[in-house]
Amino acid sequence: MTELKPPASREEIRTLIDRMIDNLVTIEVTDGKGLWVNPDGTVVDDKSWKEWNWPQGVGLYGIYKNYQVTGNPKALKTVTDWFDQALAKGAPAKNVNSVAPILTLAFLYEQTGEPSYLPYLQQWGEWIYNDQTRTEGAGIQHVTLADENHNQLWADTLVMTVLALAKLGKVLNRPEYVEEAKYQFLIHAKFLMDNANGLWFHGWTFDERNNFSAAHWGRGNCWATIAIPEVLALLDLPEHDAVRRWLVEVLREQVEALAKLQDPVTGMWHTLLDDPDTYVESSATAGFAYGILKAIHMRYLDARYTEVAYRAVKGLIGQINDAGEVEQVSIGTGIGADWDYYRNIDITPMPYGQSLTVLAFTELLVSYC
Repeated sequence: MTELKPPASREEIRTLIDRMIDNLVTIEVTDGKGLWVNPDGTVVDDKSWKEWNWPQGVGLYGIYKNYQVTGNPKALKTVTDWFDQALAKGAPAKNVNSVAPILTLAFLYEQTGEPSYLPYLQQWGEWIYNDQTRTEGAGIQHVTLADENHNQLWADTLVMTVLALAKLGKVLNRPEYVEEAKYQFLIHAKFLMDNANGLWFHGWTFDERNNFSAAHWGRGNCWATIAIPEVLALLDLPEHDAVRRWLVEVLREQVEALAKLQDPVTGMWHTLLDDPDTYVESSATAGFAYGILKAIHMRYLDARYTEVAYRAVKGLIGQINDAGEVEQVSIGTGIGADWDYYRNIDITPMPYGQSLTVLAFTELLVSYC
């Protein structure tokens, strides 16, 4: 059997990563796109790099992972500079989405031992474990800045909050955090995975006991594809651990379904995965590429899925413009009442488009080793 070759050279991928990082750290709202309007009328900047929110949290993690794999000092400086400025300004109010940067801060503390980081890690860890609002069944409720999303579980929460809790459990030697993180993966998968095909729904409401519009939304699915191999690597669970075995099977079923839905022309995925009339979307595609590659490299998935990931990377390369922006990225997205909501989501370059693509391309560099 002929060995698959990556869709671009190592040097080409490194150049594209540098271009995306350069763009990411200067990105800001100039055209009004990328702003999230809350039900109370307040406006949240989901785009500008200087803000402390989930898009920036995902971006920080993508850049830090690039440093871990490549040793790129520029990537490390970008992350440390962001935290220097953000912590001097003061941490924001705590909610599911604002936890996201804490994951990278925990890695940074583990590496540097910087004492000023420790109180933040301790306080945010205690808040997640003891004070973060829970749904029925003790799932983490997806409470955001201005919406409590009463009794709702969202796939996003696994990346925005639960990965940070798992890492804090290891860094702070708090085994109860680790067990809570494992439980959150179990309860989220129970209510969000579509057992008919392995794909995930965007959310679940205990109030109505349904999955809203039952949409298989692309980016909502990619949070699971990212989070499962990531938490397994963070916790380093033994091969025969029951939670590890179960999560690997959940991931395998999802990726098997994704392989059948990959667009045959672009190698990308549609924003509604099983509706080929919807546009192809870059952030979901990058998340899938990263999760699949990570799972293959960690031997959670069979190497036969490598071709799926490589085709996705090839499609993403075509979406990176000369300015380092990743195009075809949908803006921040709430739970949709119907499928048309997802079909009509605006598209604009967003920080998580760049950062998820940086994640995917950085994991691709492991393939050259």
